[in-house]
Amino acid sequence: MIIRNLLFISPLLFALSWSEELKVISDNFKGDQQKGVSVFTGNVKVTKGRDELNASKVTIYTDKENKPTKYFAEGDVSFYIVTELGEKYKGRSQTAIYLPVESEYQFYKKVDLIRIDDYRRVKGDKVVINTIQGHASAESANDEPVVMTFTLQDKKSKEKSPLK
Repeated sequence: MIIRNLLFISPLLFALSWSEELKVISDNFKGDQQKGVSVFTGNVKVTKGRDELNASKVTIYTDKENKPTKYFAEGDVSFYIVTELGEKYKGRSQTAIYLPVESEYQFYKKVDLIRIDDYRRVKGDKVVINTIQGHASAESANDEPVVMTFTLQDKKSKEKSPLK
């Protein structure tokens, strides 16, 4: 049983990896090559390049050429991503979707996202980031506000004090 799963997953991961290695570690794996669906459950950790995604369950959908079309993560999702523009993000949510063709991450439910470079923090129920264009949007649910926090430098702290 384990050897059969490894025989299935090896070509799948090779096909998914394109130019960077895609590595998935989990407690359990089930795959259906005909449907193009791979389901990883239990302490799932997905890494590709510098990006990392952790969740209770990750489902990877592929097309007929075994190229990934969608990653769907659910259950205590945490992530670290680096965009094409070099921006670094980390955060948490309950659900995350990655669409590789669009280079877009979608985070849902109790989203807490931090742009590490300048500590911009967004909290909401839906946050979308396009990693190529650098576009982002946030929405809230149940009449709760989207909260965005910026770290600003005080002008006085920038000025050098005169010598006395």
